[in-house]
Amino acid sequence: MADLIRLTDVEKSYTRGKEKIVIFDRLTMHIEAGDFVAIMGPSGSGKTTLLNLVGGTDRADKGAIEFDSARIDNLSESKLTQWRAANVGFIFQFYNLMPVLTAAQNVELPLLLTKLSGAKRRENVATALKIVGLADRAKHRPREMSGGQQQRVAIARAIVADPKLLLCDEPTGDLDRTTADEILGTLQVLNRDLGKTIIMVTHDAEAAKFAKRVLHLDKGQFDERELAA
Repeated sequence: MADLIRLTDVEKSYTRGKEKIVIFDRLTMHIEAGDFVAIMGPSGSGKTTLLNLVGGTDRADKGAIEFDSARIDNLSESKLTQWRAANVGFIFQFYNLMPVLTAAQNVELPLLLTKLSGAKRRENVATALKIVGLADRAKHRPREMSGGQQQRVAIARAIVADPKLLLCDEPTGDLDRTTADEILGTLQVLNRDLGKTIIMVTHDAEAAKFAKRVLHLDKGQFDERELAA
């Protein structure tokens, strides 16, 4: 399969006071379309920063970031926002649902930025909730649902615009083992049956087993043997 994501010689650093903190120094990575990759590594190794760079919510200092063979690192902010809305779904540890909205209304939020009609938006929302097994919870608010159900709503929100890429930052970190495994099983279905490319940051070795491959990030670099595999 062709690469969906390619990072070439990416550099990223932050300044803390007078100190320069280097996160990545000429980091290179490629992920094929349809892959499901778990990224593990110690705290501070750059896992979340990597997701932010790939998802276009942060910018590299140097280097190239390509998505589907097109550079995204040099897009304007407005073009980057449009690209992100069309191509990337985000799933977080804390579900980031609006408490005053129903499940269906939370899932619909990304579509409010599109030109879809109200009828088409409702159709897409119903489909997304059905995929995650929550068709019967459309009118429930977050407080009326369990943590696992809330994360399923968050997953439905992430896929409602039919993105090619799902970026998951510790998606089961706030869940018990049984519920976490159910959520990870849902991600496997999205990968296997719907062809979603998934990058998941996790500290949980059990969660990583649900991915097709695991990459270890440490001190801003990957294990080269894994990248070549």
